[in-house]
Amino acid sequence: MAPRDERTTTLRWIRAWLIFFIVALVVSGITAFPLETELRWGSDLLRATPIPQLAPEFMAWIDRIRDALIATNDDYPFLAYGTDWLAFAHLVIAIAFIGPLRDPVRNIWIIQWGMICCVAVIPLALIAGSVRGIPFGWMLIDMSFGIIGIIPLLIVHRLIRKLARLDATTAAAP
Repeated sequence: MAPRDERTTTLRWIRAWLIFFIVALVVSGITAFPLETELRWGSDLLRATPIPQLAPEFMAWIDRIRDALIATNDDYPFLAYGTDWLAFAHLVIAIAFIGPLRDPVRNIWIIQWGMICCVAVIPLALIAGSVRGIPFGWMLIDMSFGIIGIIPLLIVHRLIRKLARLDATTAAAP
């Protein structure tokens, strides 16, 4: 493949992975707004499956979260403002990744920052989850967001380094 074609292909892959990552951040952010509705629907959906019989502890946990959220929203709706800010943070973080989308080599630091954030999810889930009495299985689910999130960022990081090498080779050519 000619260097120019390889550069174009590499840039397309970088942008495709970044768009995927940005969309995932936006979707996870938006879903933090209607938590009560989602938990009501989720509980109803799970009850229509064999899950309550196969995993009664899991079902009890989902119902406990649903009931707590309903009671909290009924008595203290202002506490939901915290999850509104969580949603907003996801949206703002997604915006940060527009930098590497536009100029990946120059903005590789944002990818590195994102990878650090993904790694930081693990101790946060373990520490805060333990303090808050979250079941370990649920903490594993929370940690999976960091583990899954780092995969596209590692791929993008590798591709950006390749793009930088291609650009350096092209710049050094007579």
